[in-house]
Amino acid sequence: MATTHTACTLDCPDSCSLEVTTEAGKIAKIAAGSGNSLTGGFICSKVRRFDDLVYHDSRVQYPQRRIGAKGKGHFERISWDQALDTIAEQLKRVRDTVGGEAILPLCYGGSNGVLTQNTTDLRLFRRLGASNLRRTVCAAPSGAASAGLSGDMTGVALDDYEHARLIVVWGVNPSATGIHLVPVIQRAQKRGAQLVVIDPRRTPLAKKADLHLAPRPGSDLALALAVANHLFERDQHDAAFLDQHCTHVPEFRARAAQWSIDKAAEATGIAAADIEAFALLYSERNPAVIRCGWGVERNRNGGSAVASILALPAVAGKFGVRAGGYTMSNSAHWASDSRIRSAVLEDEPNTRSVNMNHVGRLLNTTHDKVNFLFVYNCNPLATLPHQSLMKRGLEREDLFTVVFDPVMTDTARYADIVLPATTFLEHEDLAKGYGAMVVHRSQPAIEAIGESRPNHEVFGDLLKRSHLHREGEPITGPELRDFILEDSAAGIMQGEPILPREGARPIQFVDTFPRTSEKKMDLVPVQLDQDATNSLYQFSPDPATEKYPLALLSPATSKTINSIMGQVRKLETIIELAPADAAARGLATNTKEALVRAFNDGGEVICRYRINADLMTGVTVMPKGAWLSSSENGATSNALVPDSLTDIGGGACFNDARIEVEAVAS
Repeated sequence: MATTHTACTLDCPDSCSLEVTTEAGKIAKIAAGSGNSLTGGFICSKVRRFDDLVYHDSRVQYPQRRIGAKGKGHFERISWDQALDTIAEQLKRVRDTVGGEAILPLCYGGSNGVLTQNTTDLRLFRRLGASNLRRTVCAAPSGAASAGLSGDMTGVALDDYEHARLIVVWGVNPSATGIHLVPVIQRAQKRGAQLVVIDPRRTPLAKKADLHLAPRPGSDLALALAVANHLFERDQHDAAFLDQHCTHVPEFRARAAQWSIDKAAEATGIAAADIEAFALLYSERNPAVIRCGWGVERNRNGGSAVASILALPAVAGKFGVRAGGYTMSNSAHWASDSRIRSAVLEDEPNTRSVNMNHVGRLLNTTHDKVNFLFVYNCNPLATLPHQSLMKRGLEREDLFTVVFDPVMTDTARYADIVLPATTFLEHEDLAKGYGAMVVHRSQPAIEAIGESRPNHEVFGDLLKRSHLHREGEPITGPELRDFILEDSAAGIMQGEPILPREGARPIQFVDTFPRTSEKKMDLVPVQLDQDATNSLYQFSPDPATEKYPLALLSPATSKTINSIMGQVRKLETIIELAPADAAARGLATNTKEALVRAFNDGGEVICRYRINADLMTGVTVMPKGAWLSSSENGATSNALVPDSLTDIGGGACFNDARIEVEAVAS
C-alpha cells in the first residue's frame, strides 16, 4: 500500500487536497487530504469514485486512426510517432496551403491545471498563426462584468461565510457544484445567520433558506436593479462609501431607477412583498455576503445581471468587514500574482477571433473554412450550443479533426486521429483554485494508463516536429513547473501550498481593492457600456413564445463535471416539469416507461420525464453533461439551446432555450 498526497484539478471552485491510496500500482481509495483547509475532511462522490473513470472501458489507451465513416467510431491502432507525424504534416499542409487561420484549437480546460492548459498548447497554435478561440462557453459574461466593475477584485474567502449574518446564494447550487461551502453556511446559520437563495429551482439550500426567491430564467437583472433602486429610494444606501470608493454612481442610480419593485415583480414572477423583504434583509443585516454563481450569466441579460449583483454590496455599504461583500471567481487573483508566471511565451497573433459558441456555425460555412480542428480539454458535441449544427460540422469529410482526451467521447467518434490523454491522477500538475484561494501540487498517484500522455508533453513534441520549438524554453513538466512558480517551486515540492499575499482570507476594501485604474469600483464602466449589445443594464424580455412557452434549464448535477463521468455514471437524460405544466400536457403522473418529446426549432430530445414540485411553473430542467446515448434519439439538452450570445462577453445563452413538451406513443 502507498499513499500519494495530491490535489484535484477538476472544474470546481473548491480545489480539494487529496490522499490517494494505491495497492500493486492500482488505485484502492481516494480520500480527502489536508493541504486545503476549506476541503479537509471530505470530498465529493465524483472524485471519491474517480477511479471508475480511470479504469473504465471507454479509456483511450493508444493513438488511433479512423478507418470508417465519421461518427461510427471505427478506428485502428497506430503508434505515437505515426500519429504525431501525421498531425504535424497536416498542420503544415493547412498552414502553407490555406493559411494558419484555417487551424482551430477547440478547448476550454476548466478541469485542467496550470501545466496542462495554456502552456505548450497555446505556444504551438500561436506560432502556427491559428485562429484565436474565445473561450466563452462559461464565465465570459461574468468575467467581463467583474473585470469592468472591479478589475476582478479578489472575493470573500469561502471559509469566511461562517462569520456572515446574511448569506445570499444567487444562481448557484453548491450542493452539486461546490459542496464545501454547504457546511460553512450551515455553521453560519447555527450562529444566527439568515440565508436567502435566489434560484428558479427549490435547491437543497433553498429548502433550508429563510427566504427563497424563484425568478423567471433571465430576469435576475430586473431583481438586482429593483433592490438597488429600493436602497437608493429609501435612503438605505451608503453615500459615503459610494462617494469615496465608486465611480459613475449617478449613472448607475439612474439606470436602476427604471425598476420599481412592482415592475420587477412583473418581470421576475416573484411577489413584490418578497422582493421588498429581501431588500430589507440586505439593508439591515451585517456582515452580508453574496455568493454569485454562473447560472446568472447563462442568458441574454447575463453580463448585466452579474454586474448589477456585484454592485449591490457597494450600494449598501457591505464591504470593509470580514464576510462582507461578494464572491464570484477568484481565478483572476492568481493572474496578478508575480509568483505565478505564464508559460505561453508567445504573444497572441493578430488572427481571426472565433467565439466558442459559434464553432458550429463556423464549421458549416463555405468561406473562411476551418480545415483542421484540434479538440482537447473539451467535449464540444456534448457541451456547446446548437448541437445539431456542431454534429453536422464534425461530419465534414474535408475537415481533419484530432481529439486528444482520456476517453472516447461523443466528439472523439468523429475524429480522424484520437490521442490518449492522462487524467489528473496520472501526471504532474498544479491545481489552482478559483473559489478556495490556494495553489498546490497535483502529482501522479499511478502510472499512465496504456500509452496515455499529458497535454504539455504532446504539444511540446508537436512544437518540435513542427520546427517551432526554441532552445531553452520550458517544455517538460518539471521545466514548466519551475518556470511558472520560480522561487515558489521548492515549497510546492515540499507540499506547501501557495496562499494569497494578502493572506488566506483577505477582506475586500481592507486587504484587497479593485484593480481598476483609480482603485475604485466603476458601477457603469464606459468600455463595458459600449461593448454591451444595447447598453449595460438594458433588460431584454423573455424569448418565450406561444409556440415555445417553457423555459429549459440545464444545470450541473452531482454526478458529472460538465460531461466528465457522463459515461460512467450512466446519466440519463430526463426532463423535469412542474406539476401544473405536466398536467396541462396530459402528463399527470410519474412513470418509468412513458416518453416525451421536448422540442423547438433547433432540435428535439426524446426521453423520459419526471414531475418535480420544486420547479416553478413554466420552468423545465434537463441535466447538463449528458452523453448522446443518454436519450432515446441521441440528443441532449444542447440540441435545444440556441447559439445566441449574452449582452456582454459573448457568452452562451443556455437558459434562453424555450421549448414545448408533448407525449409520444412509445
